[in-house]
Amino acid sequence: MTTYPTRLAAPAPGWATYADVIVIGSGVAGLTAALRARAAGSVLVVTKAVLDEGSTRWAQGGIAAALGEGDTPEQHMQDTLVAGAGLCDEEAVRVLVSEGPGAVRRLMSVGAEFDRDADGNILLTREGGHLRNRIAHAGGDATGAEISRALVQAVHEAGIEVIEHALVLDLLQDAEGRACGVTLHVMGEGARDGVGAVHGRAVVLAAGGMGQIFSSTTNPHVSTGDGVALALRAGAEVADLEFVQFHPTVLWLGAGAEGQQPLVSEAVRGEGAYLVDADGVRFMTGRHPLGELAPRDIVAKGIMRRMAETGAEHMYLDGRHFGAEMWAERFPTILASCRSHGIDPVTELIPVAPAAHYASGGVRTDLDGRTSVPGLYACGEVACTGVHGANRLASNSLLEGLVFAERIAADLLRDLPPRREPAEPAGEAALLDPGVRAPLQRAMTAGAGVLRSRDSLRETTRVLADLAVRTGADPCTEAWEATNLHTVAGALAATAYDREETRGCHWREDFPEADDKDWRGHLTTTMADGRLDLKYVPYEPKETP
Repeated sequence: MTTYPTRLAAPAPGWATYADVIVIGSGVAGLTAALRARAAGSVLVVTKAVLDEGSTRWAQGGIAAALGEGDTPEQHMQDTLVAGAGLCDEEAVRVLVSEGPGAVRRLMSVGAEFDRDADGNILLTREGGHLRNRIAHAGGDATGAEISRALVQAVHEAGIEVIEHALVLDLLQDAEGRACGVTLHVMGEGARDGVGAVHGRAVVLAAGGMGQIFSSTTNPHVSTGDGVALALRAGAEVADLEFVQFHPTVLWLGAGAEGQQPLVSEAVRGEGAYLVDADGVRFMTGRHPLGELAPRDIVAKGIMRRMAETGAEHMYLDGRHFGAEMWAERFPTILASCRSHGIDPVTELIPVAPAAHYASGGVRTDLDGRTSVPGLYACGEVACTGVHGANRLASNSLLEGLVFAERIAADLLRDLPPRREPAEPAGEAALLDPGVRAPLQRAMTAGAGVLRSRDSLRETTRVLADLAVRTGADPCTEAWEATNLHTVAGALAATAYDREETRGCHWREDFPEADDKDWRGHLTTTMADGRLDLKYVPYEPKETP
């Protein structure tokens, strides 16, 4: 059985600082938590690159909320539950959809500007799985960039302290296991350079996703699963890691293309573009009542099936009927991206194929963002709130980050833990060679990607076990990231192997029947002494008071 480091090998901290609340990550979740938690005490934001470098700024489609006339939170909830394929926590979804509209309005109050019609009403569009137009967008297809801009400006204006270019290494815990800070490595100048420590009363983990465990992803290079890996090493419970959403329409850049790939937003299909094969056949017609606007797992599977049937490496998205003016006004970012790769969507079909996009699972939390480790909170893509179930409904992710970040801040205002001193870290520290990254990504894509089976996952697990022996690397960012990727990949492959059914975005070719009632439950993962422990927790619907 593969064992994983319980600590990342690193020099002893050469400097230290303090903040009451330490926020790890600077996307919509992290910055919202930081802004709302200011009233609880001093706040420090730690981010891996610069403040607007994470996944939020890449979000094109928009943010979902029941803002339109005739729409209701109940309708939004129903669409979310359908997409989640029986595994959504209904109480968490109810929190999301009922508190969502207010959270979006508060986001606007800090400066986020959404597209509006001539009368000043917010323009709303539709994406896959939504039965109503409820997606608010900005700059046509630059919603994430606008949200990031507004939150970054608000953080600067609020005078919140920020440490950029900082990779968080491990959680600091007191003698009773309570979170009381983090160790981190900063590529900086002066006193805060190299490995240091931030001590605090609570830690909010908003470190983003783990798309870089796959060869092809829409995630930026920094999305290496650092938050989930840190949580596992700290003894926290993670859940639903097998449910990785593959976005159906990612710009196909040719065989062998690796790394971050350009997204072609679902909003393009929401405005009327459609999928075709090389012969012009609309292959999603008849596969689902919503056709191209079916939930993302259905569309991704439809594309993969058609690729297998025709032997093609990709399918096409046809938006030529939009015309040049609509492309320029509604989708300027996508238009520029396509043209930069030699494709003009005004006159040409867009080659697309699925790529890893969003982790529905993560560090398990309650409705206030509390994890199983006291003093450690999680929100955004790194967290598993129960909202997404087996498949995230389009554009619910930005909303989830907003709503649950606000709930974390409210909990901190009610009961900020006392300051505690960290205990001496225990367990074996180790690092993997940075060279494991590429073969790990290829193995995960081949065996744990859109198409999975017992045999493919067994082979992936074998490759990961072989890579685990490549230890002894010198401490550096590349080695820390490679080690985090390996830990998260091992946990994901193990849960994908154990879940013997097809449900949501987890597609097992050897268990093709969807939504097996005997598997309507969650696989949770913890790590102790470097070994992963998986547990099946049956689904138990909760009543909302």
